[in-house]
Amino acid sequence: MKTIAIIGGGPAAIMLAAMLDETKFNVHIYEKNATVGRKFLVAGDGGFNLTHSEDIKTFVTRYTPSDFLEEALRAFSNKDLCDWLSSIGIETYTGSSKRIFPIKGIKPIEVLNAILKRLEQKKVTIHTLHKWLGWTNENALLFAHKESDVVVTADKVVFALGGASWKVTGSDGQWLKLFQKKDILTNVFQASNCGYTVSWTNDFIEKFEGAWLKNISVSCDGIHKKGELVLSKSGIEGGAIYALSPQIRTQFECNSKAEIKIDFKPSVSIEVLIEKLSIQSNKSVTQQLKTELNLSDVQIALLKSHVSKEAFLQPNLLAEHIKSFNVPVTGIAQIDEAISTVGGIALSEVDHTFQLNRLPNQYIIGEMLDWDAPTGGYLLQGCFCMGAWVAAKFNQ
Repeated sequence: MKTIAIIGGGPAAIMLAAMLDETKFNVHIYEKNATVGRKFLVAGDGGFNLTHSEDIKTFVTRYTPSDFLEEALRAFSNKDLCDWLSSIGIETYTGSSKRIFPIKGIKPIEVLNAILKRLEQKKVTIHTLHKWLGWTNENALLFAHKESDVVVTADKVVFALGGASWKVTGSDGQWLKLFQKKDILTNVFQASNCGYTVSWTNDFIEKFEGAWLKNISVSCDGIHKKGELVLSKSGIEGGAIYALSPQIRTQFECNSKAEIKIDFKPSVSIEVLIEKLSIQSNKSVTQQLKTELNLSDVQIALLKSHVSKEAFLQPNLLAEHIKSFNVPVTGIAQIDEAISTVGGIALSEVDHTFQLNRLPNQYIIGEMLDWDAPTGGYLLQGCFCMGAWVAAKFNQ
């Protein structure tokens, strides 16, 4: 029976272990923390999106680059994930946002425990407090465990060490330099699905810090995302802008700054806006924005603080600002404040099974690879399907 060593204990790692054929393999997980799944549990804060209910054709396009994950995603889709979760006792439901959650009352720790129970049934051995230090001269795995070093050999090795965000969970990206010593191409880590800084005026942000912009559309470089934003003291956060992280990063790389545009009324054409704003009445423009267009106080305040008085009083110009409100972005949040990161092992270093080209029988899965996805279940689905894909290849 062959031995498989899995380095790391996050979503990709535990799904891989859960899918491996226990009649063919002795499976060992090596985790540097005292328990596995810490980042999995943190992902459940504020709503546990396991995946998304989109059709698979659209689902594939959510990833950057959009083609690298297609085989794995089609082989273990969002439906497959829900069916598998059901098989271990975790039922799911689709929310109004089309995101998929565990049924109400099931907490993230219960989902993790159900997966760990499956690992126990499959006789997977979990070695905690094992920090990976690199390779020996003979390419065996070297770990620090308590006060001694441990050397491990295996027929196949799968690395699932995570990216560089949320250091509190142990995901710090320090492994990058170990692969660089092996002449494996890596890319610098960058924050993704994170907040962005905006230079609000003091008067404005003192009044509206924490306010939400809802039912809007945000665009950058021609890519549009509907959703919500929240105003913070330093800038903006929220799903709508998280999904534009690739485009914003590209602008920063080219210009050291970026610009997004907000459509406050994505379901209303500019012609209709002009028509409503042109109606003669005793109402002020502010009152028209509230009653005729149903704009919120924060939306109106944004328009007033960034639009000239002349433009504010002309229906056609004001309508243009409502449909395309410019927001200069001055900076990107720190990596440790980000939900996820891009960077890590270049995709050119692995084949379609995620095996390293330079190190046969050694594989990379999860956020260690240089790919990107928005929040809303796409990140977890990406990690889960990579683990399932590699397991299927091993099981053949």
